[in-house]
Amino acid sequence: MGRGRAKAKQTKVARELKYYSPQTDLSALERELHHSTSHQSGFKPDDTWDGEEDDDYGQWASGRR
Repeated sequence: MGRGRAKAKQTKVARELKYYSPQTDLSALERELHHSTSHQSGFKPDDTWDGEEDDDYGQWASGRR
């Protein structure tokens, strides 16, 4: 008998979450994204990958060990 009440509450919460649309501060999002991309360490856009792996598993899998 209690299942109907619990299911109704879950349905109500799910509907509220589905149709909830908070105000988005796009300028704050832009600042955050700009800050995170400008301070990444170790990656340079001009780095290229030559397809070679330096790990032991790659050597083991190819039989070159």
